[in-house]
Amino acid sequence: MNQINEKAKFNSPQVADLMDQPVLARLGTVNPKTMQPHVVPVWFAWDGESLYISAFSSTRKVKDLLRNLRCSILVEPKENQGSKIQGVLLEGECEVISDQPYVSNKAIWIYEKYMGPEGVKAPEPQSWIVDPENRIIKLTPQKVYVW
Repeated sequence: MNQINEKAKFNSPQVADLMDQPVLARLGTVNPKTMQPHVVPVWFAWDGESLYISAFSSTRKVKDLLRNLRCSILVEPKENQGSKIQGVLLEGECEVISDQPYVSNKAIWIYEKYMGPEGVKAPEPQSWIVDPENRIIKLTPQKVYVW
């Protein structure tokens, strides 16, 4: 596993292709009181500099992050995809954002990646988008590993 600090290497076509795919990422947080790690699958979107996750304030991941903003996010390609990239690990201190309409706009972008432009119009994602508990977790990584 090689740490990559140069944005040019990290933004290679292979990494960009993986980050654009509707694959699950794994978000790792830690409860600072118990030091118990917590890892969950999440939907995400990547803008070339930061990774965004939609999450509800009542979830353990958000509660952990509000007490300890440090996290790790692992993105792996689907099996049998033929990718030369086996994984991308992002680490750093995130932001938990609650400001509207920022949250709604980013949530729509994330949900469209996985559900498509028509799927995001269904009642359930529409209710998630405007839910007052919805937050955006934004990670602009300080460290990136690609292998």
